Amino acid sequence: MPDERFAIAQVTPYAWEQHHEVNRFVERVSDELCGRGHRVVVVAPSDSRGLIRDSRRLVRGLADDPDAVFAADGCAQVVAVGQSIPFPPARRAAAVSLPVDVSRTIQQLLESAAFDFVHVHEPFAPSASSTALRHSRSLNIGTFHAATERVISTQVARRIVALLFGRLDGRTASFAATRELVSRHFPGDYRLVPPGADVVERDGESGGAVEILFAMEEERSALRLFLRALRRLPADLPWRATVWSRQPYFEPSAPLGRALRERVRFRSSADGSEAQHLAAADVLVAASAGSGAAPQLVLGALAGGAVPVVSRVRVYEDALSDGELGLLFEPRDAAMLASQLERLIRDERLRRGLRDAARARRAELTWARTADGIERLYREVAARRHSAEGRPEIRRRLARRGFIHVDLHMHTDHSHDCATRVETLIETAARRGLDAIAVTDHNEVSGALEARERANGRVKVIVGEEVKTADQGEVIGLFIEEKIPRGMTLQETIAEIRRQGGLVYVPHPFDRMHAVPDYEYLLEVVEDIDAIEVFNPRVAFSAFNEEAARFAAKYRIPAGAGSDSHVVQGLGSVKIRMRDFEGPEEFLESLRDADIVRKRQSLVYVQALKFLQTKASPAHARRRAARRTAGTGG
Repeated sequence: MPDERFAIAQVTPYAWEQHHEVNRFVERVSDELCGRGHRVVVVAPSDSRGLIRDSRRLVRGLADDPDAVFAADGCAQVVAVGQSIPFPPARRAAAVSLPVDVSRTIQQLLESAAFDFVHVHEPFAPSASSTALRHSRSLNIGTFHAATERVISTQVARRIVALLFGRLDGRTASFAATRELVSRHFPGDYRLVPPGADVVERDGESGGAVEILFAMEEERSALRLFLRALRRLPADLPWRATVWSRQPYFEPSAPLGRALRERVRFRSSADGSEAQHLAAADVLVAASAGSGAAPQLVLGALAGGAVPVVSRVRVYEDALSDGELGLLFEPRDAAMLASQLERLIRDERLRRGLRDAARARRAELTWARTADGIERLYREVAARRHSAEGRPEIRRRLARRGFIHVDLHMHTDHSHDCATRVETLIETAARRGLDAIAVTDHNEVSGALEARERANGRVKVIVGEEVKTADQGEVIGLFIEEKIPRGMTLQETIAEIRRQGGLVYVPHPFDRMHAVPDYEYLLEVVEDIDAIEVFNPRVAFSAFNEEAARFAAKYRIPAGAGSDSHVVQGLGSVKIRMRDFEGPEEFLESLRDADIVRKRQSLVYVQALKFLQTKASPAHARRRAARRTAGTGG
């Protein structure tokens, strides 16, 4: 069976014209994935008004032609969703896109195009990445790159950001330092997928003076430290230095002394690419103090054959395997940097040994290997999805059946928080046009068994129970016969439902007002979930239902709905129109093609009735009210 090909949106928060390491990662990985047959779209802010205008015109046309967003085979389409707005940067006057003018375009794109994955990079708010994660209806992968503290996200808005990250179905980190930092604030499973490097073959040993390269990829203070270190080198050492910048005609703000002017050259992209200069250098210096580290630059040096001399910043230590592949110095210590440079210049054997050690790791530094790690995670996450076909033989049989209306979630006075008698529930359900109901009392199955016994053909009763797990929310077992004790783990509860031949139905997921399993818990058992409640009229915010619908759609889980009625007035507030069924197998296949019929219902009114009937009235008054409701039809 051939490997599945995916439709993927790669989202970066940085303007596509910026030469940022995140953008380089997105570009190289996208090219690799396209070459393997996947369809990739790069979603990014832009500094080009023309590109933004064309992209928005493309997005508007997706309603008629959703596949238009995918470019020709072998390349990734760039969709510019808005202009980048300067934001307090981590380094180098970077800019991220605030979701001022991008949210609508991203939402329209993700609703119109059929993506298997939305892969967001640095999804901290506010950015195009966080906006895409908020609107995504696909499987979500998050990649974290920088190992720098983000005070707003990790301290001020930590709880809100944690909820947003809860939508991630898979997480990767570019470096071990990044993984440790992010997981400390937002616990989760972060797979380590390092970036690759662009390689240009070396012509051979340079001979003569040692060529030292400094690339302007870090904060500007790193250049000042580098020049101070060069001034400390003994005059008799044979060395030359090149300062390379992407900006043309770059010169330092302060004039250089005569001794440095004779040995230091300033070059730009017009004189060759970064990779070309790395291939021509003997030594690379990376002198960041941490705020503007450029670890891909160090990896490029290893791939190109230049020996790195780097500040003791954690991501640099990771890149050099804690000093096995290069030399380290303390941040901001010009004297120590000068000493390490002098050591390398004088000791040719040391340079050759470090270069040979890096050459042995060169196969690990390709972008193909990075894409391997990303693609492997895609396949693992996609494998959690349920079959899109189900059981066709049962569905063909069901196609000859008539339609019925079903409510999959309700309670009787066998629940601690409900005063509705079983007989009242059955009579009201029949009058409201329900052909089948699932009675799902809290931690009790006796009410459902009694309802089935009393129904006498008026309605079909599915025996169920809403079980409270130890600390992972509630789960409903449908088509069971025996009471399932509360307080077990989610996995143990599911196993007991399975033992009885029942179906696992997750009620009101993502409703923070209920006891619900967290997103991470659901991911652990997603293959065992038979159906999920995507509409519950009692949730406080419609967004909770929308989140459930997204989860069900991207994992191809049959969608259910229920009134969650604790008073008979709530019955019929939502119905499922589905083919008539017998037993759990036919029920599940019928549910795949069902329609949910919604009816407006005042949550405040229903909750007030629930309180009056279960809390505010004495027992004898509740019994009289139940009898009156049975006589009038509620």
